[in-house]
Amino acid sequence: MKWIRNVGNSPRHLNIDPTGKYLYASLNGEGKIAKINLQQRRVVDKVITGQAPRSMVLNEDGQILYVVNYKENSVSKVRTSDMKVLQKVNVESHPIGITYDPQTREVWVACYSGNIMIFQD
Repeated sequence: MKWIRNVGNSPRHLNIDPTGKYLYASLNGEGKIAKINLQQRRVVDKVITGQAPRSMVLNEDGQILYVVNYKENSVSKVRTSDMKVLQKVNVESHPIGITYDPQTREVWVACYSGNIMIFQD
């Protein structure tokens, strides 16, 4: 078994980029997303996205990461090259699930309010 230590407080969700070079971890307890270099097995960057980031999804080329912020009722769009938040939009109460459709370039967000919201990227 291998370990990646000191990732952060309360990791919740993981995404590996299409190249296999980076792993992204939502840190629910910190309100941040960690970017982890898998070769070096260490955190190389972190960004604040909002309160209680949970599920997230990469676009098809891995250049954009979409993150639901559960306690803030928002979705953040993060550029992975420099971990900059490009956009944050409000969504309905307690967003919990997210997916990305590369054919339509749509971001789908499931909220505990009982609704699914669809955004054009």
